[in-house]
Amino acid sequence: MDDRRIVDLYWARDEHAILESDKKYGRMLHSLSYSLLSSREDAEECVNDTYLDAWGAMPTARPEFLGAFLSKITRRISVDRFRKKHREKRGGIDNLTAELTECVSEGRTPAEEYDDKRISEQLNEFLYGQPKEKRVMFVLRYFYSNPIDEIAEKMGISESKVKTTLFRMRAELKERLEEQELL
Repeated sequence: MDDRRIVDLYWARDEHAILESDKKYGRMLHSLSYSLLSSREDAEECVNDTYLDAWGAMPTARPEFLGAFLSKITRRISVDRFRKKHREKRGGIDNLTAELTECVSEGRTPAEEYDDKRISEQLNEFLYGQPKEKRVMFVLRYFYSNPIDEIAEKMGISESKVKTTLFRMRAELKERLEEQELL
């Protein structure tokens, strides 16, 4: 079933929307959550919570790309769960965040919300301006939290190339944000 029809089911408050979403995107969402949590049980709960959040959001939201919409929800829920379970521990997501902290500061104050929006816009423009291979690498690493070796394998390139490309992209992004006086 295509995304438009599934979204129509959500809007009609038809419970088949969840079944169809799970048929089409369940494996992808489980994989995303598992890559962040390393627990099948936690991943299952996060995916179930994703469908609940999607159910609640659909009367007002009409996502054009259902897979991306559900992935974003799953990632948010999974990251929140990870943080709750590992408050004292460092690693995993915190390591990924550390890689980007040189580009984007954490702990933005409410007065800086406007800059946060501008940073988001600059990040989107930056990514859209990149060749597809680099864009995919960046999203796999910093959105889906894939390890370097998995990215290299999926893309058929060396781990060294992935590391170098991501390093250069972070440097380029940092320079761009500094030019816009966002850092």
